[in-house]
Amino acid sequence: MATDELMTRALEALGDDGAGSVEAILRLADLADVPESMVITEVADLLDISPHTLRYYERAGLVDVARDSNGHRVYDTQAVRRLVFITRMRLSGMPMRDLQHYVSLVDAGEETVPERLDMLLEHRDTIRRRIRELTLSLTATEYKIATYGGSTGPEVADTKAGGDSRARNGLS
Repeated sequence: MATDELMTRALEALGDDGAGSVEAILRLADLADVPESMVITEVADLLDISPHTLRYYERAGLVDVARDSNGHRVYDTQAVRRLVFITRMRLSGMPMRDLQHYVSLVDAGEETVPERLDMLLEHRDTIRRRIRELTLSLTATEYKIATYGGSTGPEVADTKAGGDSRARNGLS
């Protein structure tokens, strides 16, 4: 089950309104179908990232990975769960240094929960701003699609009537 499948399951749990829920995240982190131990290629396939990226995350101190008697990496469920979180945070734009700091706080124990909470609140604000920026970009893209006669969502379809003024406004 690749990351796309995990994400699809989580997005389906959100419903059409896109409101986040703990249940959606739990589904994303649900690794019931995942073996208790996996090799690097299996984890890379599951998360849709390269083995090189997994080794990088290990070198960066983001995840501890056991080794078998031959020295090959063996990822347990806890490591895979952490990697699911790491990949979501990286996708959301969290810088590596912040992620490293966050993981070090997690590893330091419960007394770091207030600082972790502060970090995540700040990151949530960053994500929300990025979502607004992407929404604006989507609206601009749909506007151009409508300008060229293409089909768009209902929020843009009403703007099709004023096609000539768009060209005069330098938006073509």
